[in-house]
Amino acid sequence: MDTAHDADVLIAGAGVAGLSCGAALAEAGLKVWVLERDALPGGRAASWPDLVTGDVVDIGPHVLTSEHRNFRALLRRLGTEGDVYWQRQPLITLLDAGRRIAIPTSRLPPPLHGLPALPRALRCISLRDMLSNLPVVWHAARLDEDATLALDGIDAMRHLRQLGASERSIEWFWTSAAMALLNVPLQQCSAAALMRVYRVIQGRSGYCFGFPRVPLASLYVPGCRARIEAAGGRVLLRTPVARVHVESGRFRALELEDGSLLRAPAAVLALPPQAYRQDLLNVPWPALSHAAHRFDPAPYVSVYLWLDRPITRERFWARAWATRDLHTDFYVLSNFRRQTHGTLLACNSIHVRLAWDWSDEEIVQRTLQEVADFAPLAAQARVLHARVHRIPMAVPCPAPGTERARLPAATPFAGLWLAGDWTRTALPSSMESAARSGALAAEAAAASFGRTLQISLPTPETTGLMALLRRLPVPPGNQPGLT
Repeated sequence: MDTAHDADVLIAGAGVAGLSCGAALAEAGLKVWVLERDALPGGRAASWPDLVTGDVVDIGPHVLTSEHRNFRALLRRLGTEGDVYWQRQPLITLLDAGRRIAIPTSRLPPPLHGLPALPRALRCISLRDMLSNLPVVWHAARLDEDATLALDGIDAMRHLRQLGASERSIEWFWTSAAMALLNVPLQQCSAAALMRVYRVIQGRSGYCFGFPRVPLASLYVPGCRARIEAAGGRVLLRTPVARVHVESGRFRALELEDGSLLRAPAAVLALPPQAYRQDLLNVPWPALSHAAHRFDPAPYVSVYLWLDRPITRERFWARAWATRDLHTDFYVLSNFRRQTHGTLLACNSIHVRLAWDWSDEEIVQRTLQEVADFAPLAAQARVLHARVHRIPMAVPCPAPGTERARLPAATPFAGLWLAGDWTRTALPSSMESAARSGALAAEAAAASFGRTLQISLPTPETTGLMALLRRLPVPPGNQPGLT
């Protein structure tokens, strides 16, 4: 089959980036076809009914933040932002050495917003160790994009040591932060990636987490799909793209695995970086090939447990990261999600290696033990059902060198754009990065049809004293990690 111009724009990939891009283009009056390899839309944010309980579960539990500007804007356009529960207090409850520590959030101007958490943090770390991070705060506050990218050649642990952070502060705070925020061990994380996200957290107050009251995919998949189809477009599942055809510097067609060609004036590739390792394009593009091989996937294991009784009123907690532990974060979905089958918990084991090959029974047993460390009533509960999800990629690992490898929406070829959480969004790979990439690609594609879209929102900027510090120049030669 050779279909000529049956769509205005073809989009490969029906994750957050692809669907948000498609919905925006449809709202601009363009006919969009979205092609998805899998049987379900949603990509790494998909949901489906559990075959035993009927509860709809996600690939793994996902958390939103108050700074997910582009993803929240998408939900507002779709009318689903009200389906998110926002936990204003505490910011997070941390389990550290058997102690439950509620870390408060604050609206004091940065960096004073960290003061309410200080007494609790001093239960775990000395004042001297905490003060060793002041040079890190000073350094992060003054980073601009160029200075941030200049740190991409070294790992975050080395950079923190160069800045003078104590070993105890690295062990207690930074290792957990890297795993929670970037899904990668500190020594395997780009210093640029860590400093980018830390600068925002340190420079903004009122930060809080949000949890979907409904299955994650329900927040955006039905709404995006309805808008695409209302404009005459389609979302085609089990439709893998095998080849992207470019001729004379211009996009021409997408070739499917059955050999058929879909032609259109424009296309957006909203695919993970590893999809480009097999020369998906029929013409060379060295930068894309470099990026595809630079990013490795961060795998994780997600465990869902159905228990016969309530075990805690907490909705969410995390463990201070330790190599002996399995999980990093825990969610009592039944405390904020609309479901009726007893207590439902979901737990994440991030950047898992050894546990990947454990049996489901061993993983479930270890999970119960770790849940009971925080909520002792779990030790008395009966497991009604359990499900273990092994996910090959949570996000592309932000290893040293990957920040510079990220590509913009524009490509060297007319009528062809990129989207995806790994592209150049100035955000860590996440649903927010995917949503911003989809908006940026939609704006560029719409402009090629003479239509104006203005939906992408800028990345969060620092405020308060942190904003003032950023205006101070960084003296030449005073940038640790550049030598």
